[in-house]
Amino acid sequence: MTKPKQSKQETKSLLPGLDYPVALLAVRGYYSKTFAPEGNNIGVYDDAIFLVSEYGHYPFNANTDPSTLKPRVARLKAGVWQYRLGIHNINKAKHRQYPALVQAAPVTVSRVGAGDDTGWFGINIHKGSNNSTSSEGCQTIPPSQWGSFYELVKMEMKRAGVKTIPYVLVDKSPNTWHKNV
Repeated sequence: MTKPKQSKQETKSLLPGLDYPVALLAVRGYYSKTFAPEGNNIGVYDDAIFLVSEYGHYPFNANTDPSTLKPRVARLKAGVWQYRLGIHNINKAKHRQYPALVQAAPVTVSRVGAGDDTGWFGINIHKGSNNSTSSEGCQTIPPSQWGSFYELVKMEMKRAGVKTIPYVLVDKSPNTWHKNV
């Protein structure tokens, strides 16, 4: 899997007015012309997330869509959202829990067949799997990149002395979803 290629300057240009020492920029549809010329795919890592700080700029493959389309499944809307270090699957059995970035404030999602909804939904940023993007609305990173992504985010947040990190999601694809076949 080829990592996204975007300069630090290009990333910063998509973060206008954001005055924060460390941030995450997610680009939905980053690879949309590669995977689905007519729109954004679901169920594949065709998006990108960039970690940017005073000290570095790090690209990662990502997924910002649900893995499947079913009634009421959530899709995070483009915007600026706050995240913090936490645990994914906090309400599940201990063996299914692991470190992730979790919501630090309400988010707004579009629900298939039901419109927009704002609140605390557990729309986390976590590790996907090799066989699926493992998302019912979460933002996921391929397992081969998850460890370095999570450790770099922790390191940059600690270096900046912050407890939350802004996650800026921009949409570069048409507002259509396509199941990767």
